[in-house]
Amino acid sequence: MFRKFERETVDAEGVEINLVRGGSGPPILLLHGYPQSHVMWHEVAPVLAQHFTVVAPDLRGYGDSAKPEAGADHAGYSKRASAADQVAVMAALGFEKFALVGHDRGARVAHRLALDHPERVQRLALIDIVPTYTAFKDTDMEKAMGYYHWFFLAQPFDLPERLIGGDPVFYLHWCLKGWGGGKLDYFSPEALAEYERCFADPAVIHGSCEDYRAGATIDLEHDAADLTQKIACPTMVLWGNRLDKWYDVEEVWRSRAESVTGGVLDGGHFLPEEMPEEVTRALFYFLRV
Repeated sequence: MFRKFERETVDAEGVEINLVRGGSGPPILLLHGYPQSHVMWHEVAPVLAQHFTVVAPDLRGYGDSAKPEAGADHAGYSKRASAADQVAVMAALGFEKFALVGHDRGARVAHRLALDHPERVQRLALIDIVPTYTAFKDTDMEKAMGYYHWFFLAQPFDLPERLIGGDPVFYLHWCLKGWGGGKLDYFSPEALAEYERCFADPAVIHGSCEDYRAGATIDLEHDAADLTQKIACPTMVLWGNRLDKWYDVEEVWRSRAESVTGGVLDGGHFLPEEMPEEVTRALFYFLRV
């Protein structure tokens, strides 16, 4: 995986961020989701790297990046803090402006980054999310059952950590199968082995729980304060079947962004690995402008 990419560790103002970088051309930052790492882009990144400089980091708390203290208010894992990491990473690599792509939790970091640092983001692609504020405020029993992990992982330390830590590979596989197509076939053996390696680390389990605790607390405060602020740059949204059943996804994002394109793909949640060709094609045509 990631042939011709270089692995680096960048100091993002005191937080060590692990990443891979490859290709040449305009810069693109790819942000992963839960319960994964930068490895989720292994099918997409090499193709994009034929035309762009691709940077794929592990978010703070995930993979081989640092796991800083969360703080009593979970601000250490707020999307604002994670977004600031990525701005610092790109600046350290020499990129003051860049295109930005996020999936799942990475898309939530990308959304926050586009709001907090609009001068940095030239184009934005969000994969399989609606805004965090919308997801919490517009929930019902069906959505809560589907998003059960939002409420489970946000429980106080150390309930979810202990329960997941009893058999982390089982829980990892349960998430990958349950939110995807019901099987693990979409994930390459090499990628799955990396997810298993990282998720077996108690620090990753804790860091990812703190991500969700922040999502249910301080992130909502930040989002509520910015409800009238729209994403300024051109935005593309891609989503899978389950989200399509629950929301008019494009309409939701039209209320939060100035310019929105995109559409539904016939897949589950892990679209960059379930449907890498379709995702890569959509990203290329959107980002090449």
